Amino acid sequence: QVQLVESGGGLVQAGGSLRLSCAASRRTYPMAWFRQAPGKEREFVAAITWSLGSTSYGDSVKGRFTISRDNAKNTIWLQMNILKSEDTAVYYCNAGTRVLAGVAGTIWGQGTTVNVSS
Repeated sequence: QVQLVESGGGLVQAGGSLRLSCAASRRTYPMAWFRQAPGKEREFVAAITWSLGSTSYGDSVKGRFTISRDNAKNTIWLQMNILKSEDTAVYYCNAGTRVLAGVAGTIWGQGTTVNVSS
């Protein structure tokens, strides 16, 4: 089974940028980012396929966040721009067959915390 390890979280001011990475032990299923803020439901952020690099985004981040991948490094990134306080959450890397549709798979990373101050 693939192991996923996120990194890159931290504290950033509103309007700023942050880049998250997720290193996968191997390429298996399409990859995604989900996030969960305290007291809120888990939310789909973005997804990407290894093969063609097809992407999808949650409505709340479209136009601000960009997901990308490096197949040689088995790594996906989430470039987050124009960050808002409501982007504050724990961000989780995820792998699954239906992530492009916003449906989480069963393979999760440990999470990395993003705190946007205003």
